[in-house]
Amino acid sequence: MHKLPPRRGSEVSRVNMASLIAFVSIFVESPYMDDVVQALSRLDKVVDLYEVTGEFDIVTVVSASDIEEFRDVLKNKIMKVKGVKSTVSSIVLKTHKGSGSNGDILNATSAVAASFSHRK
Repeated sequence: MHKLPPRRGSEVSRVNMASLIAFVSIFVESPYMDDVVQALSRLDKVVDLYEVTGEFDIVTVVSASDIEEFRDVLKNKIMKVKGVKSTVSSIVLKTHKGSGSNGDILNATSAVAASFSHRK
């Protein structure tokens, strides 16, 4: 598994102040792996990016202010990257351990249960 360099300070604060955090697992067309990684790493709302083994090719952590912004990032940015075949997203309900484990990542109005797939 390949992990990109640690988050910079501003990225950490964006995650902690976000109302919505989601894990977006991505299937990639093999010839485009490096291009997809580079494109995703430039997206402001993608705060963590991992190339992984297993069912998916890439797992990202996406920070958004609300579900509408998350939908926009997924539909109009991630899914538009050449080489991205499909995604499976899981929205964080509560963090029990890790950055933001004090439970402040989500507020009551954004505590939604969701896991969904998106294909081109």
